[in-house]
Amino acid sequence: MSPFGTAIFGCSGFELTSDERDFFKEYNPFGFILFARNIDSGDQLRALCAELRETVGHNAPVLIDQEGGRVQRLRPPLARDWLPPLDHAAALGEHAERGFYLRHRIIAQELLSYGIDTSCAPMLDVAQPDTHEFLRNRCYGTSPEVVSELGLAAARGLLDAGVLPIAKHIPGHGRAVLDSHFELPRTGADRADLDIDFAPFKALNSVPMAMTAHVVYEAYDDAPATTSKLMVDLIRNDIGFDGLLMCDDLSMQALSGTMQERTMASLDAGCDVILHCNGDLAEMQMVAKEAGIMGDQATERAMRALAARRPRAKVDMAALTAELDGLTGR
Repeated sequence: MSPFGTAIFGCSGFELTSDERDFFKEYNPFGFILFARNIDSGDQLRALCAELRETVGHNAPVLIDQEGGRVQRLRPPLARDWLPPLDHAAALGEHAERGFYLRHRIIAQELLSYGIDTSCAPMLDVAQPDTHEFLRNRCYGTSPEVVSELGLAAARGLLDAGVLPIAKHIPGHGRAVLDSHFELPRTGADRADLDIDFAPFKALNSVPMAMTAHVVYEAYDDAPATTSKLMVDLIRNDIGFDGLLMCDDLSMQALSGTMQERTMASLDAGCDVILHCNGDLAEMQMVAKEAGIMGDQATERAMRALAARRPRAKVDMAALTAELDGLTGR
């Protein structure tokens, strides 16, 4: 039987409440995700990461969104203030591939210094002219070739430092003209055009973990990818991703139904792990009740993902920073 609950959960504040501690200890979620509401100081953050792992009794992955720009949970003085990815790629020009490697190697070192070992990146969505503003400058480029190149560089930078990357939002969120935090995006693009969106995920199909898109691809199904068995089959077979597949945040309003219904629909579609981010204990308890314990196949993928956490290499942060800044003439 798997030792893990089939979920990655958030928490409510700077430290665990007694109720959260009891719940996590009993359910043993696979991992945790942190947000700005969980970050006060370096010492506090290190203590929280240690407390989370101690509560579940295993070296649980601790995730964070540290893309740079608007989606950046760690900010000065705890971490460097980063340009949005699309803007940084433009500033780096012909040096973008090396720059994205350095960017994510530095981000990884910043995360590790606080006990965080998993980054919700690279973001492999291909930006379109009408991509919703909540997403567009978080993308790496407007062509699948550029996104693939910079995504590979970002993943290498994270992995070389000992941080797990999570490719998102598989199979591609770039055509969304709505914000999936509040509404369900749909795309009517035909299958040939959607190959553009799928291409970067094929190029990075060996990454250890990926996160689904709350997007309806009408050429394939009328359900969002997160809850579509057809789309998860496409992710597994056409894209060729055999790593640990988590849904995007279950509490986003792109999804319909109760928390229990969302949980079961995601698992029935073929997701390995439920991601629930808002730290609401009552909702987490609903998710845990429905999700239960990981099955054998999900457990095997989870163990492979954890095994990809390499030993932390010594690194000269000053040299990395100087090289990166030199690429843009700063």
